[in-house]
Amino acid sequence: MTGQDGRSRLAAWAEQNIARLADEACAQVAERITTYYRDRESGLVSLDELRQSFVHNLRSVVAAIGDPHAQLDLEASDRTGRRRAKQGVPLPEVLRAYRICFAALWDALVEHVQVTRQPALTDALIDTAGVIWRFTDEHAVVLTEAYRATTAELMLAEQRRRSAVVEAVLTGRPGPESGPWEAAALLGFPADALLIVVAAETNGLAKESLVNVEQRLAEKGFVSGWRLTPAQQLGIVSFPEEREEEVLETLRGFADARTGVSPPYASLPETPRALRLARAALAGLEPGNAGLRAFDHSPLAALVVYEPAEGRRLAENVLGEVLRQPSEDRELLLETLDMYLEQSGSAERAATLLYCHPNTVRNRLRRIQELTGRSLAEPMDVAELAAAAYALRVASATELWATHARKRPGVSPLRSRPPG
Repeated sequence: MTGQDGRSRLAAWAEQNIARLADEACAQVAERITTYYRDRESGLVSLDELRQSFVHNLRSVVAAIGDPHAQLDLEASDRTGRRRAKQGVPLPEVLRAYRICFAALWDALVEHVQVTRQPALTDALIDTAGVIWRFTDEHAVVLTEAYRATTAELMLAEQRRRSAVVEAVLTGRPGPESGPWEAAALLGFPADALLIVVAAETNGLAKESLVNVEQRLAEKGFVSGWRLTPAQQLGIVSFPEEREEEVLETLRGFADARTGVSPPYASLPETPRALRLARAALAGLEPGNAGLRAFDHSPLAALVVYEPAEGRRLAENVLGEVLRQPSEDRELLLETLDMYLEQSGSAERAATLLYCHPNTVRNRLRRIQELTGRSLAEPMDVAELAAAAYALRVASATELWATHARKRPGVSPLRSRPPG
């Protein structure tokens, strides 16, 4: 008996027993890979489907055993890899299942040769080993490449879908059959979490400035969704109330461009409003300086953003004379007013932070009162000064400063200290 005759006889025997071998391999997979059928009720991967795939692959390798010149049929490996990726079966378990299948064929051939006790079949078995393991390797390569390619396609499709959902939430225009609850579920936001909107400048046309932000937040346990536009990278981040500072610190750690953050909010339909506040916070940062700025929690600041025309009018009416002062004087006066208001009307605490004497602070405040005609001793006047100061802190003020800079050549439209 020639070597080829021996291989042909082994192939013929294996062909007659393919059904039994496939059944045995399926039984081993069901017993040894406990997570492979994690969704038995919905039939994520049924035993019938697995058996059909095993039968096809066994027939391919058995054909190669019988004919050393036969081309290995790996189309089934490609189809299996793509299908298992779509089904969500982990790749290591898919490969392990097929190793079990091919090992079952080898064990059966060894047992058959031992039972027959024919030396020619023993020699043929040695040749057969090379065919089986070559097929196993090539099957694994094709299956893995198909699995990874499909996984990449699925991830890209999921990213596009999440981006579309984020866009709908940010604009307040969900699809015809979806609403806030459906959008929250699609994005994976917990029902009891708070939300913030993040608006970051792109580092070039449609180039992310918060690189891998979704993954890096996820590593900290924060769920988020993102949308990239030509000029801005926009995101919605959910977090437990007690972790607000932590999520801000996480974002601050890799903000490589001007980045604005809205105040926290609880209801997804409020997202368009939060986006406006995040963009206002971004605009309050000096161009060219990377950093993160959270929008002021004060309702007054939000009111100024939502009524930008009124904010400009208020700032002009109240602080117009201050804005028309020479650049150095104007900067000192506005900075002193901000610090005085932030320190609850304490000239001493403001002086400490401004590195000057309290009397210097009082002299500057007196100058502001003279220029504005308003007294810091009168509650209504203080309210107007505070509101006007807020108007200069938010995005609408940028245009106002630019207007005054055009009127007075050499006057910088931006203040040296970032507001907030």
